[in-house]
Amino acid sequence: MREKARIEDVLLPLQELERKISDIELLTELTREEDGKVFEPELEQKAQAAETILDELEFKSILSDPRDKSSAILSINPGAGGTESQDWAQMLMRMYLRWAERSEYEVTITDFQPGEEAGIKGATMEIAGAYAYGYLKAEAGVHRLVRISPFDANKRRHTSFSAVLVYPVVEDDIEVDLREEDIKMDTYRSSGAGGQHVNKTSSAVRLTHVPTGIIVACQSERSQVKNRSYAMKVLKAKLYDLQLKTKEKEMADLIGEKKEIAWGSQIRSYVFQPYQMVKDHRTDTEVGNVEAVMDGDLDLFIRNYLLQQAGRKSGTA
Repeated sequence: MREKARIEDVLLPLQELERKISDIELLTELTREEDGKVFEPELEQKAQAAETILDELEFKSILSDPRDKSSAILSINPGAGGTESQDWAQMLMRMYLRWAERSEYEVTITDFQPGEEAGIKGATMEIAGAYAYGYLKAEAGVHRLVRISPFDANKRRHTSFSAVLVYPVVEDDIEVDLREEDIKMDTYRSSGAGGQHVNKTSSAVRLTHVPTGIIVACQSERSQVKNRSYAMKVLKAKLYDLQLKTKEKEMADLIGEKKEIAWGSQIRSYVFQPYQMVKDHRTDTEVGNVEAVMDGDLDLFIRNYLLQQAGRKSGTA
């Protein structure tokens, strides 16, 4: 069914584009007749619709990496700063939930660690659907917030940071070096929502991959078995990502290429005061409507970043 959805994702727009082109050809002939001007508005409308479909198909062709079509696992971790950064992390979490809703993706929150006063200490979610990873990989990095802190009695301006990590969900047909004897499992009581059953039983699961030290946790389900299954999916995705990065580093060492270090770099700033602006520092894309961005309107930032990366690969940027 996944493969069917992926094929239809390209095939159906192509078929719609063919229909639009056929209509355009017919309307073009009709406009050449004596009373043909009456068809010009419809011709323009069809041409614009065809151009929109073509732009979208061309944009998706940028996502040519086999991983791009995958669902995504997205983790948010607040930086130093206690409650202020934890609140910012929760704001980012809401932003990505709204983006996923706008994009008609299905979301499963696999891990949620609430902050002591406000916000979150960390969260992990699976965003399921075609090209979720291809789009969301543009969001990986450090996000910076500037605002008047609601937690500061003196109403001073604060700067907060949170890191976003994005991994592709690993399909069953992809081999990952993951052995059961390398996995340590701990169980504990869930700290999230779910009623008395969740809090009274040790249904939450924490997996540690001993050779790499990677730790993942899941507490979204009441069943320990289901939580372990979700945690294994996240662990598999992180190990797959680590394997790919190791291979990329080995290749870079061989050819002497210097790669940009993405982790720890500030990719975007969200300024609430003294003015309102969201700026992506990689593409210089700026938006003045901060509320719209925080409500999930991220497509411009994602699109411009992916187009920039595609231009660099082709040598045109």
